[in-house]
Amino acid sequence: MIAGEETECVEHCEIGLQRYDPKRYGSHRDLYGGHDAGVCAWSLGAQAKWLLGYPDAALSGQTEGLALANRISHAPTLIFALSYSALLHVHRCEPKLILSRLAAAEAVAAEQRLSVFINPQVLRGMALFMRGEAAEAIRYLRDGLPPGRSGGVRLLGFCLLAEALARQGDSEEALSIIDEALKAAETTGEGWFTHELHRVRGIVLMSQNKVQESEAALCRAIQVARDQRAKSRELRAVTSLARLWGEQGRRQEARDLLMPIYDWFTEGFDTADLKEAKALLGELA
Repeated sequence: MIAGEETECVEHCEIGLQRYDPKRYGSHRDLYGGHDAGVCAWSLGAQAKWLLGYPDAALSGQTEGLALANRISHAPTLIFALSYSALLHVHRCEPKLILSRLAAAEAVAAEQRLSVFINPQVLRGMALFMRGEAAEAIRYLRDGLPPGRSGGVRLLGFCLLAEALARQGDSEEALSIIDEALKAAETTGEGWFTHELHRVRGIVLMSQNKVQESEAALCRAIQVARDQRAKSRELRAVTSLARLWGEQGRRQEARDLLMPIYDWFTEGFDTADLKEAKALLGELA
């Protein structure tokens, strides 16, 4: 998944769940990684399914993972499941549910004297950004994203930090953060957020009225998403480019770009990305 190979991730998770036996492999929870393998398979599979364009299937899988985590009563596993549930709601742009899952994870962690699997400052900053509280989001994201550590979920945190900074008028720092994160992703080979890094780079460049550079960055985001078959990220990047073209008066081109990817989806029409795409198609008609 981290390499951007989402289809393969789903396949491996499904094979793992077929072979999973909580009684037989229960002792592995503390031997390997500190959490249950079945819950891990549900949770990581859910992340990959969202990226592949199946938001409802992703939510269903994450719900199964949480239910399993509650049944086996293993605190580190429950914190893991709640953390990844919060991350899934980040993808779905659902700040209330991000904070709800985070609060539950923090409660278990405090009771058991453990840490939350994904940095709470980062998750809280993401939720605040989605609520439109850019200044507060920046404060939390800065606290949770120390310089020089750019891997994993932090890459998504840098995306939102950069976008929040651009909204506050600090586009130069935003671009610096994105470029540093892209270099880190290239060094580590992490691919699961590179399409979003390019998309946000395009958004920041757009705020500077650098239209050609913005379009190039958005086109790069679309291509990376297509190469990874990450339909959810492709939809987001295409929506951003279609909006730019619409503002340039290229309404038919924008609609022709957006309509095929929107029509590809068969579920998740209550999610923010699909609602935004549908509304934009209406504006472009």
